[in-house]
Amino acid sequence: MASSEDQSLPERPKGEEIGAPSKNALKKAAKDKEKAEKAAKRQEQERLEKEKAEVSDTSKHLYGKLAGGILDTSKKKTSAITTLRDLNERLENKEVTVRARVHNARVQSAKLAFLDLRQRTENVQAVIAEGGENGISRQMVKWCGGLNKESIVLVTGLVKKPKEPIHSATVSNLEIHVESCFVVSEGPVQLPMQVKDAMHPPPVGDEADTEGQVDSQGVPVVSLNVRLNNRVLSLRTPNDQAIFQINGAICELFREYLLQQQFQELQTPKIAGAATEGGSGVFEINYFNTPAFLTQSPQFYKQMAIAGDMERVFEIGPVFRAENSNTARHLTEFTGLDFEMEIHNTWEEIIDFAESLLIFIFNGLRERCKYWMEVIQREYPEAGNFKIPEGRAPRIRFADGIKMLNEAGIDASPEEDISTVNEKTLGRLVLQKYQTDFYFLTHYPTAARPFYTHLDPSTPSLTHSYDAFMRGQEIVSGAQRIHDPAMLTQRMRSMEPPLDPDSEGFKHYVNAFRMGCAPHGGGGFGLNRITMLWLGLGNIRQATLFPRDPGRKAP
Repeated sequence: MASSEDQSLPERPKGEEIGAPSKNALKKAAKDKEKAEKAAKRQEQERLEKEKAEVSDTSKHLYGKLAGGILDTSKKKTSAITTLRDLNERLENKEVTVRARVHNARVQSAKLAFLDLRQRTENVQAVIAEGGENGISRQMVKWCGGLNKESIVLVTGLVKKPKEPIHSATVSNLEIHVESCFVVSEGPVQLPMQVKDAMHPPPVGDEADTEGQVDSQGVPVVSLNVRLNNRVLSLRTPNDQAIFQINGAICELFREYLLQQQFQELQTPKIAGAATEGGSGVFEINYFNTPAFLTQSPQFYKQMAIAGDMERVFEIGPVFRAENSNTARHLTEFTGLDFEMEIHNTWEEIIDFAESLLIFIFNGLRERCKYWMEVIQREYPEAGNFKIPEGRAPRIRFADGIKMLNEAGIDASPEEDISTVNEKTLGRLVLQKYQTDFYFLTHYPTAARPFYTHLDPSTPSLTHSYDAFMRGQEIVSGAQRIHDPAMLTQRMRSMEPPLDPDSEGFKHYVNAFRMGCAPHGGGGFGLNRITMLWLGLGNIRQATLFPRDPGRKAP
């Protein structure tokens, strides 16, 4: 007799055992098996077709990826690398090897493909055609036409003259008929921005609405922020290549002239134990659990070197300013070009020297950087179009500059520093009056200069100071410095708020003058601003490799 527990169990369908798969599960398994068999069959067919194609590919040794990005010279003889800048008609019908990036790749037909090869500032068309002396295969044509943009390739081929000039290439009168093509480094399938789009200048001003827009030529607009976020890609554009050549040339000319004039190069500390130069606008850092600060300039150290009888010194190095200035001409870190020198007769020796130095740099850029100027003028026609006076640059007293503004209906005070807007306006007025983009303002009011600036003995409310301007924007600020310790300490204590000459941040500096120091002065240049203004760029960040501002500390 069945128990009550057995009677409560549900009746099983006949023929169904415990743990057996359902009919639906069996059907699904059969379908999955069929799919797997089809996929395996397809893969096998593709493998056989690939093997067949490889067997029939007569030029498989002429293309492909290089192991480690280096050609195995034991298997193939290599020739010297030719730069695209060196391609000329004398190389017509001669074989060359170039290493360049794939700016663009396209397949015209099964028998023909084109590569646009780019190397720094130049680009040239390369043609891959089936047949020829090397027996170029269709597989090679297809492979070359499908290369990813920004891949680095090693291409060997014959230099030929095209039937018509290739207007999309800087080397427009020649092309390369490819004999071999190897990938040195493969570019990604998708890029965060196209290098070709970033070849045009970024929009000036508010960039918030540029996303997805195109310019008058139908080219996508790439904002400055997008370029800076993808700096490695933007640096590949001809514009950026030229900008940083100019940047380097300015440093080279600066150093060259100063060494010619018997100046000694310094490398001063960038970490200080106390906030100096008034204590404002400095970055505080943790220095082994004690506070320290990034220096605003090498000013104190330059002067201490003069007190150490070095007579003439200079430095090229980073400058840090903790100023929340989100403008097109300010950075929190930039490269400073600083000099300091003894004075023998008059404080204006400093201005004379600063002017001769700048003229040397301007002339040097015109003489030595013609090629790079031509490159950047493709997109910036005003680059280098900078008016320099034939004689001495105008030296306008600060009060007279204010008077020029007032006469033009601009409200400006002779007791305060000139605003950025008024500086630019004054630049236009000076250009109209003196026909120059380069000039000096001198004798700034005491309130507008640091405590170490020497006062004008005849008018103590003014200083022995100067600023140099390019296109109405300051590029150099300098002055005679106070070398008398009594005058220096009095000046420090008269500041608002007062500065303590015996405090940790100032005592070593002040003591340098207590031990005797020659009259001296100097100036500080902003490299990035000089580059920006010389080239007519819209933003100082374009002239800075990896800019730092209040909103950017990467990359």
